[in-house]
Amino acid sequence: MAEVKLSEDGLYYWDGSRWVSTLSPDGRWRWNGTAWVPLTGVVEPSYQTYQAYPQPATPRVPTRWTKPLQYATVAASVIYAAYTFSLPFWITGTMSQAMNQAMQQQAAQNPDMGTPPPEILSTYTSMMTVTLWVTVFIVVALATVVIIGALKRWMWMFYAVLVLLGLSTLLLPFNIIGAVSGSSGLNVYSLPPWIYWASVGIGIPFAALFVCMLVAVIRYGPWAMPRGTDTPAVS
Repeated sequence: MAEVKLSEDGLYYWDGSRWVSTLSPDGRWRWNGTAWVPLTGVVEPSYQTYQAYPQPATPRVPTRWTKPLQYATVAASVIYAAYTFSLPFWITGTMSQAMNQAMQQQAAQNPDMGTPPPEILSTYTSMMTVTLWVTVFIVVALATVVIIGALKRWMWMFYAVLVLLGLSTLLLPFNIIGAVSGSSGLNVYSLPPWIYWASVGIGIPFAALFVCMLVAVIRYGPWAMPRGTDTPAVS
């Protein structure tokens, strides 16, 4: 029987074309060319070294619902940002009149308090104007982020928009009541019905978008994108 050519460390032997390991499958024994001998001087590898890598998550694929939801979300963001941007131009005077009427009614009900000086109304009006413009800045900034998130199909953005649309849908009945009766029950001051009708006009399509997004996330997932390839992808 030909002598087996071993490597210097005895862990490999030459089979004529390549080096082959002399270790047993369990790593506890070594073939010395004539017999199996216990493996000594080598630390047995930890089983943690051979832990399997986690499988990557299955990517989501778009469906025929995906792009319409994206474009509808972008359109809703643009409309709401434009609506909010217009508020300081047409609602400031209306709010000032409503505030003045409320102060006069309070003075009539409590004669001992007297009539508030005009400076108070002017101060309230200035504060309200500043508040409206700060609100405009915040809403426009958020709308910009929503538009970017919708176009890039950010998953967390889908759920954020879904929650905001859900809150808007919950407020829709109060706006309808305010449009019909002239007061929603949520405002301290009585506002003209057309202001509530404007809110209703925006709230109805927002409610429809909320329903569509809710159905999409139940059927497919965020942005109507299921995992895997069960549903044909739409580019």
